[in-house]
Amino acid sequence: MGTAGLVGTHLLAIGVGAALGALVFRTIAARRQAPIRRLLQWHFGNANLDRLLVNGRKFHARIRADLQRAIDQFFVSGVVVDYACGVRQQTHFFGISFSELLAANGADLPAALEYEDLDIGEESPVRCAVTGLWLLTSQRRKYALLVSPIGLPGEAPLIQMQLAREGGPEDAEFSDRLFAAMEKAVQEAASYRGKVLSLETGSLYSGQATGVTVHKLRSVRREEVILPARTLELLDRNVIRFVGHRESLARVGQTTKKGLLFYGPPGNGKTHTIHYLAGALTGHTTLLITAEQVALLREYMTLARLLEPSVVVIEDVDLIARERTQMDGPCQESMLNRLLNEMDGLKEQAEIVFILTTNRPAELEAALAARPGRVDQAIEFPSPDEECRTRLAHLYSGGIRLPADVLAAVVARTERTSAAFIKELMRRAVLHHLERSGEPLIELRDVDDALEELFVSGGSLNRALLGANAADRSC
Repeated sequence: MGTAGLVGTHLLAIGVGAALGALVFRTIAARRQAPIRRLLQWHFGNANLDRLLVNGRKFHARIRADLQRAIDQFFVSGVVVDYACGVRQQTHFFGISFSELLAANGADLPAALEYEDLDIGEESPVRCAVTGLWLLTSQRRKYALLVSPIGLPGEAPLIQMQLAREGGPEDAEFSDRLFAAMEKAVQEAASYRGKVLSLETGSLYSGQATGVTVHKLRSVRREEVILPARTLELLDRNVIRFVGHRESLARVGQTTKKGLLFYGPPGNGKTHTIHYLAGALTGHTTLLITAEQVALLREYMTLARLLEPSVVVIEDVDLIARERTQMDGPCQESMLNRLLNEMDGLKEQAEIVFILTTNRPAELEAALAARPGRVDQAIEFPSPDEECRTRLAHLYSGGIRLPADVLAAVVARTERTSAAFIKELMRRAVLHHLERSGEPLIELRDVDDALEELFVSGGSLNRALLGANAADRSC
């Protein structure tokens, strides 16, 4: 063959390749611009789309990290993803269904498959699809998986999952296997079980999505819980030992749920003790509820039951459970009734501990505080006595030596103050010591200077803020 022939053949090959490439490009572009129905017809081939069977489930969106992990795992178990895309839609309120996508006049179009990074309190977030359509093949059978959010105002957010398939027995088996994997992932809830959680909206400053926020509480050791002996005994018996005997209690027909009320002046260790319990109750999930989040109580309790054994903490419960004659309106009474109903609605064998905290126990509604079965034990957190003040001073001295005379002065001058006040006093005394760069011990003048700042320079407001209850103090 001559040179001209070789060149001509080469150019012909280039032309054919270019034409095929252009055809593929136009096919993909057309697929992306055509309604979803046409895309589904391409995937299912000669199948009659109107005769496809659709199975669906709705799951709570708060655990969508586990759903996404289950989907990802399912896709690597002999399933081929032929095509994946998002679905362009007007609203997320009602989700998307195959009945809409398969409508003859359907106008839904493919879109980019969008993901959100969902923080689950671990080193790496979970990448979750917002709205997704996956066209699948398994053992030469075709399937389509559609996932979309449902966000009706005033309702808990949901994730709708639908599978479109033909009617063969192998298709039914595939559907059963898929949804069994999803339900197992929800029941295990591995992304959140055993962690400290709260329900949130919006997003983190990191840009990661929220929904369920995982808290990393500071670690509190047993010896750092400095309370009167009677208080510690009540804590051990009603929380630690109670949880340890749950199986035995259940065997003899006794209830395994518990309601506790932590009360006392602010700054005396209620929150500190909750941090300790969150770490000490191995395997328990802790749910932290502030007063303004009681509107989400139903969602919290759904999570608490799913993630049993669990601890539900409601801080400053007096803000929503004050005595009915002191309430400002029907909204507060509605929130109180919601709390009472949720506590009453727990099964006797529910492995849930309620911990309610308040600085004003006298203002609580008697239907909550004086009703066994809701609150089984009230535990007082009083101002630290002499022994506790001694231990607190050592604990918060930062390892710097405290001479006996200095320790005695701290204990004598902090009578009727809170544990939080002693912590701040020791922090300032340590700071004064470090500024002097003297011997590795706290001197009496360090304590004097710290007390002067707290009691005198800061004024009465500073004393009240730091939990110094004494009416008059001298340095």
